[in-house]
Amino acid sequence: MIRLFVLQMLIIFLFLSNNSIASNQNIFEDAKIYFEKKDYSQSKFLFQKFLVFNPKDYLSYLYLAKIYKEEDNKKETEKNLNTTLLLNPKNEEALFMLIELQLERSNFLMAKKLNEKFSLICSKLCNNKSIIVEKIKNLEPKKVTQH
Repeated sequence: MIRLFVLQMLIIFLFLSNNSIASNQNIFEDAKIYFEKKDYSQSKFLFQKFLVFNPKDYLSYLYLAKIYKEEDNKKETEKNLNTTLLLNPKNEEALFMLIELQLERSNFLMAKKLNEKFSLICSKLCNNKSIIVEKIKNLEPKKVTQH
């Protein structure tokens, strides 16, 4: 009798768990759809909701960084990019976005440091290396030559 009860409880738990996992995945997919439609408010809400149940999902943080970039919120953009890179240090899209953010701030030393890391890990966005190098070069202080 006790075995049957435990078995029934286990089945109920597994059923509810599977529904919860499917529901969470739907939240992520819905958030992406809203993002693609440029409904950043709804997308942000759903990504944040998804992160409550999946706090180590680096893609949600990356999408949040993109949303905050669209909203011109540099502080939140940087925070979410750093979290993305903490969870997935080889995420070249997040690293590239962070380099661009540092370049916007005219922080060429940090951009240069991040670009060195980017050069080591890039695979899909390697064609952007030359763009970064050129921007860094344009930000570096010019050496004054004396005659």
